[in-house]
Amino acid sequence: MFTSRFAPSPTGYLHLGHAGSALAVWAAAEAAGGKVLLRLEDIDVTRCRPEYQAGILEDLAWLGLEWPEPVRRQSEHFADYHAVLDDLRGRGLLYRCFRTRKEVLAEIGRAPHGAAIAFTGGPLGADEEAERVGLGEAFAWRLSLARAREALGAAYDALGYEETGGGQAGFVSARPERHGDVVLARKDTPASYHLAVTHDDALQAISHIVRGEDLRESTHIHVLLQALMKWPRPVYHHHRLMTDSAGKRFAKRDKSMTLRAMRRAGMSAADIRVRAGGL
Repeated sequence: MFTSRFAPSPTGYLHLGHAGSALAVWAAAEAAGGKVLLRLEDIDVTRCRPEYQAGILEDLAWLGLEWPEPVRRQSEHFADYHAVLDDLRGRGLLYRCFRTRKEVLAEIGRAPHGAAIAFTGGPLGADEEAERVGLGEAFAWRLSLARAREALGAAYDALGYEETGGGQAGFVSARPERHGDVVLARKDTPASYHLAVTHDDALQAISHIVRGEDLRESTHIHVLLQALMKWPRPVYHHHRLMTDSAGKRFAKRDKSMTLRAMRRAGMSAADIRVRAGGL
């Protein structure tokens, strides 16, 4: 059965671009005789707020969209993501990285011209790691690309996914090395977007993912995690992003273009559907 999902992050109110993406997901499900699940990706507990969650539900209902209950809120399921991290750690696929974001960016910036810019720092020696853990230094858990490649063997080079979006339809080979050793958890974020989204897509039996072009690159990492965890691989459809008259993509900081503001300005749900449709 065709099952998709719409998974906004409640760090602000929905804007016109979100409406376009939501309508695209529900239209694809309707055409296939399937359903859409609503998921709130609120793992960023410092930026996600209850009023934004309520606003998302209100805006989507106003657009005339429906979804089965209950809505999955990721912040209620950190234990699920910790179990995945424990599994990956137990297989030697994660390592502690003590570098700050600033230090990682500086290291990438020192790479020779034309070199790969992904971070692949690798683990510290056992003694140094134990010392820094003992001192209470903050660290992130990174997925070792080198160890993942070893674990998958020949299957690593065959990684890929089925894409139905315009411009790149067909089988797409995955190249996780473009992203290097990605962070899967850190102290202030107990689970990364990559980890939580792939876990939940598998848990909720998502067969088709319809999302914006801006998330296409993330699919290379998601395919790797799916292979490592033996999770099923959905079919992907990446649609173009909506832009304003100047060609700039909509963002949550564009408060005048939130659905909430447009509704208060007198626009109807039908008006929004016309403006946001066609992705």
